[in-house]
This record gives sequence, C-alpha cells and structure tokens, in this order.
Amino acid sequence: MANRSRQRARPNTTREDLLAWIAKGKVAPGSQLPPEPQLAGELGVSRPTLREALRSLEDEGMVTRSRGSGTFLSHRPRLRNNLDVNFGVSDAIRQAGMEPGQRNAVTSIVPVPADERERLGLTAGEQVVVVERVRTADGRPVVATRDVLPVRLLESKPEVLQQLAGGSIYERMERELGIVIHHGVASFAPVRATKALASQLRVSRGSLLLYLQQVDYDQEGRPVLSSHEHHVADAFEFTLIRRGPGRRFT
Repeated sequence: MANRSRQRARPNTTREDLLAWIAKGKVAPGSQLPPEPQLAGELGVSRPTLREALRSLEDEGMVTRSRGSGTFLSHRPRLRNNLDVNFGVSDAIRQAGMEPGQRNAVTSIVPVPADERERLGLTAGEQVVVVERVRTADGRPVVATRDVLPVRLLESKPEVLQQLAGGSIYERMERELGIVIHHGVASFAPVRATKALASQLRVSRGSLLLYLQQVDYDQEGRPVLSSHEHHVADAFEFTLIRRGPGRRFT
C-alpha cells in the first residue's frame, strides 16, 4: 500500500513539497541536492515523480541539472511569471519558493503628477498616495516599485495609509478598503539602470532592467492603482500564452 501511495503522488504536489524542503535550508544555494533515491525517500515519492518535479524547477531556474554531476540549487533562481495573470510582486517571489521582503519603504501624499492624471482619471487639484520601496527575494533586491493611488480611496479608512507599504498592496486594498482588482493593463520596456536605480537594486549603472507600467481597474472599471516597477533582468523570466487564431480564417 505504501508503494502505491508513492506512485500516486502528483508532480505538482511533489514540486510544492520540494520547494518547502528547500525553504527549510536543507541545501545551500550552489550546493548539490541529495541523490535522487535519497531525496525521493525523504519526500515519500517515486523517482519518476521526483524527476518531473525537478524538471519543473529546472525550467524555472530554481535548480540546474548536469548529467553525471547531479542537481544543484541555483545561486540566483529566476522568478517566473505568466503574463496573462495579474500578479503582485510578493506573490511572484513567494511562488518561486523564496521569502518576499522589502527595504527603503516611503509613503507620501502629493498633488497628482501630470502623467498620472489621465491614468487614474483625476483632476489637477486632487492628491495621490505614493508608495515607493525596494522588493527583495531572500534578501536580494529584485524590484524597485512605485505605486500610486487616489487619496479619496482612503477617506473612510485613513489608518490604512501607514499599512500600504507593509506587504502586498493588492491584499491591503482588498482586505482593508474592499477594493477588488478586476483587471490590469500593462506595458513592458527594457531600460537602463539610472544611478539611483543602480544603487537601490545593487546593480551596475546602465545595467538592463525590465520596466513594467500598469494601471489596475476595479470591478466597475474605474482606475484605482498606477504601478511602476523596475525588475532586475536576470532575476525574472516571463512567459506569455499566445492563443491560436481559432475559427477566424474558416
């Protein structure tokens, strides 16, 4: 019966178990994982199931596998995201098996900048909350973010102002303000790190970054959040699902 249970383990479940095993510090970055028979025994799965899980982590850059040498935990695993899913930075880091964190968080209230008026449907006389911070993955700076939202959204709960930089801004908006994000419209562009960004992200000035600018809309179609993110290029891998033409040409 025990062998049958091991054979029925699903690769996705095994993948999560393997990520949890790594997160416990069982192996240091750059070090070799135990041999497959030993690791399969620790996780209680069959070797074919374990191989599927390892292949998944290899695709995500979490591990590297070398025939004849073994499997090694990457020094700097890539954070992989599907572009057809509206994801938050904290979720992206957590799903990659790393601990999200932040530093240099600053929250301020300022008159709405001219470039944000159209994005958020505001007038020149309105104010916005600006949350700036550097997001980390296992302590490594990977994203510099700047989130902008109208002050009027916090009128009924001003105490939330100091909570916005405390984690996922999506989560804060939903739990504390009752604002559920329905969809976001994003644009991507490669940019070079300025002196300020290079210092924040601990990269060389002029290094390639991925700039993401996005406007999120609530369930009534109103713009409620404008986000600007500068991602360290070698820390992230993005995928895009491109659907076929279907019956368009029939």
